[in-house]
Amino acid sequence: MNETFLIVHGVTISFGEAVSLFGVLLLGALIWFPIVVARASRRQAIEAARQVLQAREIEARIGELARIQADTAGRLHVMGETLTGRQSELARVVAERLDAVTHRVGHSIETTTRHTVESLRHLHERLAVIDNAQRNLTELTSQVTSLREVLADKQTRGAFGQGRMEAIVRDGLPNGSFQFQFTLSNRTRPDCVVFLPGDQRPIVIDAKFPLEALSALSQARTEEETREARSRVRHDVLRHITDIAERYLIAGETQDIGLMFVPAESIYAELYENFHEVIQKAYRAQVMLVSPSLLMLAIQVMQHILKDARTREAAREIRTEVAHLMDDLGRLRERVLKLQQHFGQVTDDIAQILISADKITKRSSRIELLEFDSEETGRDAKLTMPAPPVARAAEAGA
Repeated sequence: MNETFLIVHGVTISFGEAVSLFGVLLLGALIWFPIVVARASRRQAIEAARQVLQAREIEARIGELARIQADTAGRLHVMGETLTGRQSELARVVAERLDAVTHRVGHSIETTTRHTVESLRHLHERLAVIDNAQRNLTELTSQVTSLREVLADKQTRGAFGQGRMEAIVRDGLPNGSFQFQFTLSNRTRPDCVVFLPGDQRPIVIDAKFPLEALSALSQARTEEETREARSRVRHDVLRHITDIAERYLIAGETQDIGLMFVPAESIYAELYENFHEVIQKAYRAQVMLVSPSLLMLAIQVMQHILKDARTREAAREIRTEVAHLMDDLGRLRERVLKLQQHFGQVTDDIAQILISADKITKRSSRIELLEFDSEETGRDAKLTMPAPPVARAAEAGA
């Protein structure tokens, strides 16, 4: 038994030890095999139970699907019936809408036809107005021709420029702030003067303008004619500027700047574009050239100056009246304080009167207690008569 049976890694195993080891292994196998079999059978049982549960779940899901299918079929049936009803309702609504649209289209066509007829009638009226305007333009053309003939006359043209200037001044300034043909101390009479607030010196406006040279310049065809016309324009305008500066600008009597009214915007533009030396000399001579639009602007500035002056005057009057009002308010406060004192005195007097009335009431109530109905009560009252004076004395002391 002790014979060597096997050597493993230098370890000697005898036969008996090998048999013992084999027996142990066999015993372990016999013990492990039932355990493995039991575990396998338990796994099979668990798997069978799981399959049963899965089968039941599948049957439940199949039943649920059948129920859902039946429910879906019912709902589809209801939806089919509902869609059928909706389709019929839609057909009815569409038919009604088509009838309404047809009616509206017919009404719209009728209204459009009526409006078209009305528009054609208005168009005929407008055409008649246009024909009338064309006739007016023809008449206006003839009037412009006559106006050109009128402006050819020097005196008539001067009256025309003065008329435009007077219209602008009258439209922009209040009465009393300007005067036409005002006489100065040197016996000259400018076309218009404007008085500014706070200054007795008026602003002089002259409406006469030499137009012949500019007309010759516009009608010039050759370079020589243009040169001569330019020289004439320069000479005439400068002479007129000098006349305004010498005749109308009086130191201490008028403003230092005078206005020379140019009756047309085109003439004003021509002077500023091609005659710079004339404009510069006019500035040095304290004469300002103004077109109708610039005169309107200057008149508006003067109007604002007058309005500001009136505003300041009104503010001064308001300030004076407010000062008087404050004085009146102070006097009113003093009188109210005096009246308050009188009311205080009256209140005290009324309080004293009420105190006296209360005392009289108390005394009358005590007198009522002295009344009697029989002789005994009378005697009792006589016996008790001395008491009231003591009470009266106590009350008087109080």
